[in-house]
Amino acid sequence: MHRPLIIGITGGIGSGKSTLSKKLRTEGYLVYDCDIEARRLQNEHPLIRQQLQEYFGPEIYTDQGLNRKALANIVFGMPDLMSKVMAIVHPVVKEDFKKWIENRSMHKLLFMESAILFESGFEIFVDKVILMTASEEVRIRRVMKRDSITHEQVRARMSHQIPDEKKITRSDFVIYTDDNKPLVDKMKKILVELCEYKLLNC
Repeated sequence: MHRPLIIGITGGIGSGKSTLSKKLRTEGYLVYDCDIEARRLQNEHPLIRQQLQEYFGPEIYTDQGLNRKALANIVFGMPDLMSKVMAIVHPVVKEDFKKWIENRSMHKLLFMESAILFESGFEIFVDKVILMTASEEVRIRRVMKRDSITHEQVRARMSHQIPDEKKITRSDFVIYTDDNKPLVDKMKKILVELCEYKLLNC
């Protein structure tokens, strides 16, 4: 039975993961965005809702779904509480991702975007890893502009992620995004290598 090649896309905040995913989609590839799907499941999945309400209180949900701001205020600066949220959400996301793959087994290449691919253990589901990276100052400027937040707030977010220097040794491909070379050219070069690896006619 044909099995797709699963490629993980990861990198620190502001590294260009979403830009790469967008370009892959325009080329016809399918990308599972762990952050987007986790948000959907936090609103829709009864087990997540039940466990989060039991642990953090019923008020963190409204008629519109999870009150992410209220939950963020509770867990901010509390690594143990953040770990509890991850322990509730991540197993459900992993099962959802496995079903997503099963329903798309006819595809040759499938991608998963996850900012915390290594931190969450999602790397066990992928065959190859693409790391998006840029210098810290470039990433900080990007996120400050994108999210309208301060330098200190960006650094605080970064502190929860494994440094790129450690991720590089665990990745199969590294795309540096702080130069002016077109991302699409770098992407297509990697796609050729992936197809050759899998002996695919992509």
